[in-house]
Amino acid sequence: MRYGICILPEYTWSQAKPLWQGAQDRGFDHAWTYDHLVWGGLPDSPWHSTVATLTAAAMVTDTIKLGTFVASPNFRHPLTFARDIITLDDISGGRMLIGLGAGGDRDSQILGATHTRGQRTRRFAEFTELLDRILTTDHVDFEGEFFSTVDARSAPGCVQQPRVPFVMAANGPKAMALAARFGTGWLTTGPPMVGLGESLDLGDRSTQETWWQGVAALSERFDETLDKAVEQGSRTSADVPDRLLALDAAGIPALSSPDFFADQVGRAAALGFTDVIVHWPRNSSPYRADPDVLDRITLQR
Repeated sequence: MRYGICILPEYTWSQAKPLWQGAQDRGFDHAWTYDHLVWGGLPDSPWHSTVATLTAAAMVTDTIKLGTFVASPNFRHPLTFARDIITLDDISGGRMLIGLGAGGDRDSQILGATHTRGQRTRRFAEFTELLDRILTTDHVDFEGEFFSTVDARSAPGCVQQPRVPFVMAANGPKAMALAARFGTGWLTTGPPMVGLGESLDLGDRSTQETWWQGVAALSERFDETLDKAVEQGSRTSADVPDRLLALDAAGIPALSSPDFFADQVGRAAALGFTDVIVHWPRNSSPYRADPDVLDRITLQR
């Protein structure tokens, strides 16, 4: 099992710097931050740039992998984002992970754009395909429904070859197909329950069990999607993607206690997940927990 922790970009850098360093010092394998203009879970919170935050984090760490949780086409163009990715991978010495997802509506709406569910699905597919092409091929001409490029350059390319790993957030069948085609890893938040990050009582076991049943069903669906990708030739059977689970998505922060954390990690491992991700404890919802728990948990490999 590998362990990740997500640090929301709500802090000033003087506050955030020790958190990123603390994630590495505590033995976490990867650390992430949200990629939004504003997040619906904390609409009135201060919010900082994802790329600038990851750049700063790369400069004060040296081993932990760093990632977007998750980037979407809602306010990004594949070419401009590719430039950020290439630069971040260089600054970090090849430690970048790019979480990608379709995202919600809020970031697009802030920029005055609205899309139907079908348009969002097609736009995410186009975004992923074009981003992959730009990061792996020089001189890309592309004309799509949502994005276009003329002689897009990839130079100097990523430190990690053939490109930075894509960790694809996917629950639905079309997004899972994209994950099977392009993903080094598949990321799920499980079935939608009370909303990502909302706090439930730790004793609400019925809701938790419902969430875990949904996670198991999604894992089986991804197995089927991988099998189909192998049959279609878009992936080889030897190329097995990582499986990442956002443990806090059930509504109960995984860091509520060391015992609860260990139980959640064990359940994820039993379902075949290779990685789990939790959130840095906050003093209020969402992800409310005692930061001291970080020093009392065991990251069992």
